[in-house]
Amino acid sequence: MKDKIRQFLESDLLEQYLLDATSAEDSARVEQYIAMYPEVRDTYLELQENLEAYAKLHAVKAPDGLRERILHRVRKERAGRRRFLQYAVAASIAAIFAVGASFWFYNQNMNLRQENDLVNNKIRVLEADMKEQLEDVRNQFIVLNNPGTRKFMVNGNQKARELKAIAYVNPVKKLSYINVRNLPNLPEDKDYQMWAEVNGEMVNLGVIRNFEDKEKLMALPYGEKSLSYITIEPKGGNTTPTVQNIVADFSY
Repeated sequence: MKDKIRQFLESDLLEQYLLDATSAEDSARVEQYIAMYPEVRDTYLELQENLEAYAKLHAVKAPDGLRERILHRVRKERAGRRRFLQYAVAASIAAIFAVGASFWFYNQNMNLRQENDLVNNKIRVLEADMKEQLEDVRNQFIVLNNPGTRKFMVNGNQKARELKAIAYVNPVKKLSYINVRNLPNLPEDKDYQMWAEVNGEMVNLGVIRNFEDKEKLMALPYGEKSLSYITIEPKGGNTTPTVQNIVADFSY
């Protein structure tokens, strides 16, 4: 029985249930375990508290002024449509005197449609960006709270002794993250850069710097027998890693 409970807790069903991402069958199974086994119920309550705290800590904030800009654009569109309707009525009355005016009104309508499309596109881009950020927060929560996640301490070599980081790898969900806790200072013309060698392919993960939020996680590509590096590169980063400037490496 204990093995059965342990296997259940090591799966990600509790986390998925909390995030409303389970099927009806899995939801019924989770609710049964929560009701029957105190260990599962305690873990569920703890995860629920962790999720609430984590969501508050990493809440995705919309860009400043975005709501006001969208509302202003919508009001402008409505006012424009009202003006267009007024123009259209007037044009109908005066059509026999100014046939050419219909072409002008057509252009006005096309401009309004273009502005409307522009606003809608911006909203879609924002929604996609926020969805991606929320998905990343969800994955971070799973990695940090799942018992199957492995943790690796990463220390710098002689070129960066003060470098400290923690890598988190979950082979079940195939998710990998790194938390860079500290980076030694560099000259102004240099930057640290992260790389990952996944399935024989080198992936550039970009420049990394000390974060104000020491709990911030950076996603790593997951792969079998993956190897990551941190190098010192010219300001702004490099297209290929400078091997002689590797300051830390770890496999996962």
